[in-house]
Amino acid sequence: MHRSLKLAFLAVLFTALVFPAIAEEQVLDGVAAIVNKDVVTFSQVREVSFPREIELHQNYSGAELETKIKQARTAAINELVDRQLVLQEFAKNKFAIPEFALDDHINSIIREQFKGDRQALIRALQAQGYTLQRFRKVESDKMIVQAMRSRAIKSDPILSPTKVESYYRKHQAEYSSPEQIKLRMIVLSKSSAVAKNVAQEIIQKVQGGTPFAHMARLYSEDTSKENGGDWGWIEKGTLNAALATPAFKLQTGQVSQIIDLGANYYILYVEDRNPAVTKPLSTVRDEIEKKVLMTERQAAQDKWIAGLRAKAYIKIF
Repeated sequence: MHRSLKLAFLAVLFTALVFPAIAEEQVLDGVAAIVNKDVVTFSQVREVSFPREIELHQNYSGAELETKIKQARTAAINELVDRQLVLQEFAKNKFAIPEFALDDHINSIIREQFKGDRQALIRALQAQGYTLQRFRKVESDKMIVQAMRSRAIKSDPILSPTKVESYYRKHQAEYSSPEQIKLRMIVLSKSSAVAKNVAQEIIQKVQGGTPFAHMARLYSEDTSKENGGDWGWIEKGTLNAALATPAFKLQTGQVSQIIDLGANYYILYVEDRNPAVTKPLSTVRDEIEKKVLMTERQAAQDKWIAGLRAKAYIKIF
């Protein structure tokens, strides 16, 4: 089913389940905002905000949930205000979406979402309380907003090397892999009176050539015992600092001394290591240019919308 139809259906279901009082009063829809001579209704706000509200109900409760919902609805109102301003600008300039372009768009929805069955689309619309005329209007508005936002960017900004390099420096962590070690560990409980002596004997045997994994299978009390104490590849931040500090100081093939921590003795062994690596700018330049260009385009669109807002009469209730 086309996404907008799913959203409409879920919006009705959501308000009926979560806000029964609202659902009962939907026929008395109110005004959420005025944009010049047009209105934004509460039902429009709910339709935009409900996916976020469903998520919020799953993750928050009480006063925090109320605050988050208010924020979601405020964001929805502002989105709808911006959309109405764009539609008004489109009409003001006497632009028009050719009927054939809208027909092509609707037909592509039928092909992709309804396997080419136009009647299936109509049945889906009827089930969700949509008329075909309303659906065409919704899709037409989407096309208009997209076209007008694209038009707001007269031409793509010129990306100077300085902008790309600045982005790379600020986001270098995104292009870096931290140092990793392949760690094995033996854990011995202090509850045994001879635990420390056993630990020292294990270290001596490993230093003498006995495989660490073999000693782990024999003596370790950790859940990784069956795997020879194998903890796999880890980064420094994934370990307790009391273990990470000595672990990352070990050379490949080196066993640690006894580490006394809490109720246990620990013996660490570094089987292999990967150094920290940062991708050079030359290998990620294309990716960064796309990201910077997208940011610049969004900034241009935001500036255009701000200009429309500055000239408009907007009242939010």
